[in-house]
Amino acid sequence: MVTHVPAEAQGDERGALLAFIEEQRGGIRRALLGLTEEQAASRPSASELSLSGLLKHVAEVEQGWIARAKQEPPAIKRDETNWHETFQLVEGETVASQLAYWEKVAAETEAYIRSVPSLDDTFPLPNDPWFPPEGRVSVRWLCLHLIRETARHAGHADIIRESLDGATAFELVAKEQGTSWG
Repeated sequence: MVTHVPAEAQGDERGALLAFIEEQRGGIRRALLGLTEEQAASRPSASELSLSGLLKHVAEVEQGWIARAKQEPPAIKRDETNWHETFQLVEGETVASQLAYWEKVAAETEAYIRSVPSLDDTFPLPNDPWFPPEGRVSVRWLCLHLIRETARHAGHADIIRESLDGATAFELVAKEQGTSWG
């Protein structure tokens, strides 16, 4: 799991943006290392957030934004009746199944970002009240938005994991790599 993003190849803006998205995905994956399903679903703070819920949410959000950029509907339609399900695993969903789904979404994201003619290409924003009417954004904006969205939730994941067992991201990486930290 990426913990440092090396400098991009000269002129590879797409690669740089994709590397930063992947770095932030790694933060959420690391927070889940070594946890049981029950631990991943627990809510150790006043917040309703759990690690498994964050995992599901970021995968779903990423898929939805790539679908919108392609001008396709998101795989899962969310509204006020089912919005709460974006932050919790439901019947038949597991951390492993969500990680596998996110891996598929990540591959689709990379393929799409690498295939568009230009990062300056635009697509319409959804017709939702929190977006400007007839708003458009670029593929570059999309990449930056995915970085921001995933990073925000990776920070939440760090706090939740530390609340569960005191483990920090550096300790989790060191443990996975069989090294020591500190």
